[in-house]
Amino acid sequence: MPNIKSAKKRVKVTAKKTLRNRMVKSALRTSVKKFEAVVAADPANAQAQLTATTSAIDKAAAKGVMHKNAANRKKARLAKQLAKAL
Repeated sequence: MPNIKSAKKRVKVTAKKTLRNRMVKSALRTSVKKFEAVVAADPANAQAQLTATTSAIDKAAAKGVMHKNAANRKKARLAKQLAKAL
């Protein structure tokens, strides 16, 4: 446990940021799983879910939870998955 005031603050700030990042990552993974389920079940109607998933990925990248290149790679792979299913 830190004794210095600034170190105590850093522990609090880090905990808060970690919680936020974990929530964003969890929501992102959930969105990707939903997209994959829709693609498997009904590829014709998966475009709307792809849009929502892409939006979630962009938000994660904007918040710094995910690197922008990783976000673009993930979006491209999801679009490719949809195209293959159609």
